[in-house]
Amino acid sequence: MVNAHARLDMSQAWGNGTTVAADGTHMDTYLNNLLAETSVRHGKPGGIAYHHVADTYIALFTRFIPCGVWEAVYIIDGLLQNASEVKPTTIHADTQGQSFPVFTLAHLLGFELMPRIRNWKDLTFYRPGRATRYQHIDALFGEPGKNVIDWPLIETHFRDLLRVAVSIRENAISSTLLLRRLRSGSRKNAHYAAFREVGRVIRTVQLLRYLSDAPLRRRVTAATNKVEAYNGFAEWLHFGQRGVIADNDPIEQEKAMKYNSLLTNCVIFHNTLDIADVVRQLQAEGWKIEPEDLAEVSPYLTEHIMRFGEYSTHELGITPEAYEPRLDIDFTRLHDGSADTP
Repeated sequence: MVNAHARLDMSQAWGNGTTVAADGTHMDTYLNNLLAETSVRHGKPGGIAYHHVADTYIALFTRFIPCGVWEAVYIIDGLLQNASEVKPTTIHADTQGQSFPVFTLAHLLGFELMPRIRNWKDLTFYRPGRATRYQHIDALFGEPGKNVIDWPLIETHFRDLLRVAVSIRENAISSTLLLRRLRSGSRKNAHYAAFREVGRVIRTVQLLRYLSDAPLRRRVTAATNKVEAYNGFAEWLHFGQRGVIADNDPIEQEKAMKYNSLLTNCVIFHNTLDIADVVRQLQAEGWKIEPEDLAEVSPYLTEHIMRFGEYSTHELGITPEAYEPRLDIDFTRLHDGSADTP
């Protein structure tokens, strides 16, 4: 379904598949099961449906995780397990999607982590050397001589970091397990210290980019807004008790999330085809449709969907009519830097 959606010209109005946003939404469960925990944020038991949503609005990967975990440890896992033809290289998340080891691991695996930042007063910028001074932004880095990167530590353990990255890429070790250990491990551990130090470098650079690049901030906000809108759209399509998983088996809970994600992606695909049909009708009437206008349209449409309509199970074998993936609109200018897409 993800691959079919990516081949639709209409999907290019929203993105080219190079970026993805990750975020979770709370799902109620019964209390007596292995994954249920009481959410501090929501004040009730349940779990988290954690989605990786592409810039084209469609979900690439979904999993069900406990409430009590740091969501950042799952951010890389979804990218590595993505089996579709859409291969994003940049990942956005909210503030919970960042930590020094996550920045390091994303960088080593060839991904650019660019989260939406809040609580700036609590963040530390790191200098490349004790003697480094900046003319206009030196106050961001704190007192002179402090918050300095330990380059010898990085050089000593960089081969170890690369071995870990290769092991994760080859599925010899889980990125989730590694990040859990790095988050809860001893601060005196040499590998943790090396991951932290590289992460300080990467995050400082990303913070400076985020401060200085207003279009970048808009893109990050738009990407994280998409995944939050996806959460609401998927919940709307959840049949039965909305927002509640009634099974206590962890395997069945995971399946419920993935089936809901599959259904949501199918409706997104259907809506995208409908939008393209309307565009063709308008073009046939003589209207000029600009790609920037279509970039403002979302496929998370619900008014025309009959969630509880009539379903004929004996007709499941019917082959649907062929659809037209092409659209006579040039979307390339939305992705070549000549337009600031939302």
